[in-house]
Amino acid sequence: MKYFRMAAAVMILSAVPTLLFSQIKPLDAVLSGYQYPFEVHYINLKSQNNDLKMAYMDVQPQKSNGKTIMLLHGKNFNGAYWEKTAKDLSEKGFRVIIPDQIGFGKSSKPQSYQFSFSQLAQNTKAILDQLKIDQAIVLGHSMGGMMATRFTLLYPEKVQKLILENPIGLEDYKTFAAYQTIDQAYQSELKNTAETYKNYQLKFYYDNQWKSEYQPWLDLIAGWTLHKDYPQVAWDAALTSDMIYNQPVCYEFKNIKVPTLLIIGTRDRTAIGKDRAPKELQPKMGQYQELGKKTQQEIPGSELVELDNVGHLPHIEVYPKFFSALYNFIK
Repeated sequence: MKYFRMAAAVMILSAVPTLLFSQIKPLDAVLSGYQYPFEVHYINLKSQNNDLKMAYMDVQPQKSNGKTIMLLHGKNFNGAYWEKTAKDLSEKGFRVIIPDQIGFGKSSKPQSYQFSFSQLAQNTKAILDQLKIDQAIVLGHSMGGMMATRFTLLYPEKVQKLILENPIGLEDYKTFAAYQTIDQAYQSELKNTAETYKNYQLKFYYDNQWKSEYQPWLDLIAGWTLHKDYPQVAWDAALTSDMIYNQPVCYEFKNIKVPTLLIIGTRDRTAIGKDRAPKELQPKMGQYQELGKKTQQEIPGSELVELDNVGHLPHIEVYPKFFSALYNFIK
């Protein structure tokens, strides 16, 4: 199949300066050489004629308060980046469930799969069902915010509270950016390197200021680009980009009935397809200082905590402020 053509990927990788990757280790499709901060468990899923393994971490509380919180990762990440959040929540008495969505992290990378937020939500619910968890607080970051929204709309009885941390999907990207086919998206994904990932994150996440605490999360996705499995990862990344573009959740915020908190870094300018939008529309996309307020008005009874001059990853960039907002809402 065309998305397994290795020659193009090898040519792309050979053009990257060796020095750039000197500290980055190649990582296979399921990150088997990378140790997560907590023990990894798996649930077996039969989905769309695929036999899949979905990874998750189950962090037990030091002294239980009877509450469970589920942390949902973003598109360019996996469950590992919740390490500090999970440790601190555990110390506060919460049980913490951290899935890797199918197509991400240590979970299976199916090459024939219709990705949808509804399907991912159903997969995620299967973890809670297997663990016999009736209700959970749900926190979603970036793409995980779209997933958390869909999960809450589909299974409101499962959700005690909802927290959206700089979620993407606060606007409908189809109204700004031209459509990109999955084949085009795949070719674009194949061109990714440590340098392109870092430049993207500097531009949209960190306002051109790179800190050492950002490096581990760059190393993870950059490590994929150095491994022969990368075309599998790139194909799923193309499929999930298509999912984000074509499955907006912003029109349904008004239907959320559970207590909801928005944690918004106002410097964030992340927007899917911005490079494909007309030049005059690009500056209007990803305006989180406006989108946070707009979304707070659309979700009945929701609360908004704005973090001034903070980008796309509050729980990495300004962790104490992030955790204070989170804990004050769920304690």
